[in-house]
Amino acid sequence: MIVKRRSKIHGWGVFTTTAIAKNTRIVHYAGQKISNRESLRRERRYIRRRQLWCFSLTRRTVIDARVGGNIARFINHSCRPNCYVQIAGGRIWIRAARTIRRGEELTYNYNTDGDGLIACRCRPGCQTLL
Repeated sequence: MIVKRRSKIHGWGVFTTTAIAKNTRIVHYAGQKISNRESLRRERRYIRRRQLWCFSLTRRTVIDARVGGNIARFINHSCRPNCYVQIAGGRIWIRAARTIRRGEELTYNYNTDGDGLIACRCRPGCQTLL
């Protein structure tokens, strides 16, 4: 249903091999569960490489997809995404926000709460900082 390929947005991306219906659970965001404190330590290093791998699961727990992550870690940010995030049952799910056509790149809004150190690349001229 999904594959990793080079992306026009940034580096690698995740693309559909078949059409995906609206609200379908596509993939969960896998990785190592770590504390918020450990996440902040790791994120300083990741930000220098212009990468975001850590995803808040709860107020105390973060998923670091750099360690034990799956294909979901390659889904790029977009200010106009075709997917959204649902946290349920201790997992972070990526779901289709609308019907997604075969061959389309999957994107979701990272909704970061960081310092805006990485410029968005979702489209030319986007001024958002992640």
